[in-house]
Amino acid sequence: MNNQSREPDYELEERLSRRLLDIFIRAGLVLALVLLCYQIFSPFMTMMLWALILAITIYPLHQMLAAHIGGKQGLASTLIVLLAIGVIFTPTVMLASQFGDSVHSLVNGVRDNTLQIPAPSEKVAGWPVVGKKAHALWAQAHDDLPALVKTMQPKLGELATKALSIVASLGGGLLMFAFAFVVAGIMMAWGESGARAMLEIFERIFGMARGKEFDKLSTATVRAVAAGVIGIACIQALIIGVSLMIASVPFAGVLAMVVLVLGVARLPALVVTLPVIGWIWASGDYETVPAVAYSALLFVGGMADNVLKPIMLGRGVDAPMPVILIGALGGMATKGILGMFIGATVLALGYQIFMRWVADNPERARQRAASNSSSTTT
Repeated sequence: MNNQSREPDYELEERLSRRLLDIFIRAGLVLALVLLCYQIFSPFMTMMLWALILAITIYPLHQMLAAHIGGKQGLASTLIVLLAIGVIFTPTVMLASQFGDSVHSLVNGVRDNTLQIPAPSEKVAGWPVVGKKAHALWAQAHDDLPALVKTMQPKLGELATKALSIVASLGGGLLMFAFAFVVAGIMMAWGESGARAMLEIFERIFGMARGKEFDKLSTATVRAVAAGVIGIACIQALIIGVSLMIASVPFAGVLAMVVLVLGVARLPALVVTLPVIGWIWASGDYETVPAVAYSALLFVGGMADNVLKPIMLGRGVDAPMPVILIGALGGMATKGILGMFIGATVLALGYQIFMRWVADNPERARQRAASNSSSTTT
């Protein structure tokens, strides 16, 4: 009897092996389908992510506009897209063109030995720590730029190649930027059904109880980062960039890009505008009245974030500044200019979800409940 009971059940093993093989085949087919879908969707992923971020951020404004035109969702979306293309996209294209021309002229000037470096001031040598080295390097660039370029050839060659590749990708990035606004308008036109779908997705992933919480958290984080950080930085960079072009300041596109990065890092734009104002007065190329007008314009643009923050920041951004900055720089390094906006928003959202998951510790909740119950009994 014992020997018969110890004999292997070949029929059970065969059923298990068939079941396991069936699971492997199904999992393989699902994985192949997922990879195929990703391969098809990946060229549009950056644009779709940015369109989703725009739709979530602008949707309250869309609803306000729709309420004033009889609840016409499609018309409200069309008006917002046209306004965005006219007010945001057009000056962005102008600044991008200025940025490309500046980079090309700088690279060609260094390559053809036509770039003129002004002589350094003696005050530079008095700077702490780096003053003497900076003055010597600046003086060498003024006296013999080709020799300096030759000593730094490998590094300058890599930087020039990287800069030209960024310029070459600007056209595609701007085109995706425009299409993203159009797609965001379509999303906002069907915003209610889209919001229900997102809520169902969160409820399916996190459960019915916590799905609504994570849905609200994600929406609030995206709007706070996109409007309170990225939006303020973009608007201020556009204001200053257009002001620089009006004042005919060289490298206006490059300076606007610096202002944009400083805005994402939550640093004041006056770091750029004040030296430019000093250059306007020191260059001698401007009459007194235009110099005063351009200086006032640039100073107001440098202080614009102080007006925009109370309007757009709202409840504030809970994600730390290093998280947003790393997301912006990492996104720009991997996906270009458009990736800077997406990276900052997505990394801040991931940080918020992760920290909420860390705070939702069941063991800690049980300990708190136990300590509260023990304190009430005593």
